[in-house]
Amino acid sequence: MVDTVKKVREIVNQWLREKLPDIRDNLGMGLPEIDDRYNAWRIPLTYGNGSNIQVGEIRVDKAGEVIIFTKPELIRNRAKKLEPQIFKKKSPLPSDEIRPAPIPNKVILGDAGVVLEEFPHDTAQLIITSPPYFNAKPEYSEFVDYQEYLDFLRRIIIRIHSILSEGRFFIINVSPILIRRTSRTNSSKRIALPFDVHSIIVKAGFEFIDDIIWVKPEGAGWNTGRGRRFAADRQPLQYKPVPVTEYVLVYRKETDKLIDWNIRKHYNKKFVLESKINGEYDVTNVWRIPPGHHREHPAVFPEELIRRLIRYYSFKHDLVLDPFAGSGTVGRVALDMDRRFLLIDNNPQYFKIMRKEISKLYPLYRIDFEINEDFDNLNGEIL
Repeated sequence: MVDTVKKVREIVNQWLREKLPDIRDNLGMGLPEIDDRYNAWRIPLTYGNGSNIQVGEIRVDKAGEVIIFTKPELIRNRAKKLEPQIFKKKSPLPSDEIRPAPIPNKVILGDAGVVLEEFPHDTAQLIITSPPYFNAKPEYSEFVDYQEYLDFLRRIIIRIHSILSEGRFFIINVSPILIRRTSRTNSSKRIALPFDVHSIIVKAGFEFIDDIIWVKPEGAGWNTGRGRRFAADRQPLQYKPVPVTEYVLVYRKETDKLIDWNIRKHYNKKFVLESKINGEYDVTNVWRIPPGHHREHPAVFPEELIRRLIRYYSFKHDLVLDPFAGSGTVGRVALDMDRRFLLIDNNPQYFKIMRKEISKLYPLYRIDFEINEDFDNLNGEIL
């Protein structure tokens, strides 16, 4: 009976000596894990000392038999292809502790793509945002077409990547866009924004981690008008479900370091200990949270959603950035949870809301309210 990792490693080592003696010394084993579907151990094979690049897999049953494996010749070919990359000279990993840039709490009126040029690396340790809707209201349309909208998001995403600390998280709330029909002879359209944005984010240097499904109460999506015709006629082909979910997509800035590196190298072990998740937590990726409401903003984050994200993806005293800050929910919750914030928005009305509400709620905190030079002509009006 093979019931320990040690025994599994011995079996795999013997198999490698028999099948791949010429490259055995350069092959490594990942962590053996039990796969309940096959009632067997799964052991990833890596190539190069200290490398995590997988070149194959072996499965060992409970009796100690190798039952499934990557063909030795395929492992050898993959190793040969990787050899120049694996064995080139590597620079030593830095051993310094991770210390973020000392940015105070700020609210800035300006274009995030311009404003963020002024901030250094390691400014933010967590980014949470929901981008402005694509031409949601005709009187507020900012973009010539959908491609221009995606280009706008790409510009911001590339910039936030450069100031986010290594291995830390970027979280974006997006959902498909409904383009209403212009007449009874035209159809409405639904654009799959989350999937288009995903491609942009990955190409900018982020690794996809999770898709959290934010579920709103039933009835929350009826204001879109979607599904009303089917509800009345019940004809096949006309079915359109009412949307009551949104995506909260979680990405990590690409790095060759594991997540626990950010924990081990943190500059303040006390903050790490105080940030530990105690008590109940969300076991699945489906979160049922009512929408947020604000009398002067049409689409605000619910505070509970932001509270969970900050709890799971940051340490105390980290800086949380929202480049599309709206009414400032991310900043308010960040302060409540002993984090710092950087809020940016290009809407003067929202800037006024944030300055009024955050100043009133947190009179004892140092909070800088700044107007980017591109908006200097609005200074008198805002004041």
